[in-house]
Amino acid sequence: MDAGGFWKLVDHSRDKTADLDEQRAWLCGRLALLPAGEIADFAVRLDEQRRRVDTWAHWQAATLICRGLCGMDSFFYFQAWLIGQGRAVFESVVSSPDALASVPRIQRLASLRVDEVRDADWPDWEALYRVPDDAFEVVSGGELDDLLESRGQVRAFDVSPGGEEVEMEDPAGIARRVPRLWALFGKTS
Repeated sequence: MDAGGFWKLVDHSRDKTADLDEQRAWLCGRLALLPAGEIADFAVRLDEQRRRVDTWAHWQAATLICRGLCGMDSFFYFQAWLIGQGRAVFESVVSSPDALASVPRIQRLASLRVDEVRDADWPDWEALYRVPDDAFEVVSGGELDDLLESRGQVRAFDVSPGGEEVEMEDPAGIARRVPRLWALFGKTS
């Protein structure tokens, strides 16, 4: 499975389902129809795509959106959520973290006071990382990481941001780097 096949599945899951639990179930079901090697390829593509938004600038944007509550794990789950938004949204954010200001869920989150935000409102999707493992277990009864290791592939389950390091709590720098997000969230941070 190449990147195009990966995104085709993610985009279809987004089009066919109403929420992240349904999207996860749809993806898992579709992957379970594929050979084990294709499922492993999906896991590799997932990691490759996630790494594209593993930058300090993206982490800073996520921290602003999450009102300062975006540690290493939260950023990892944010990256999965971003992938789940589909290829068009993802690619726009890869190019510019400020593109997140155009995402309806982010706009809605900006309209809420912190005490109004429910757990389901936060932009995170930890469960996406279990999708290929669960599908692989259905197909083979084995562990996905064993197949990946035999292929010389290892998934990363943590963040290691690249790019220019940024000051996470520098209001002037944040406003300059992501002005539309700053307009949405700067007043609440």
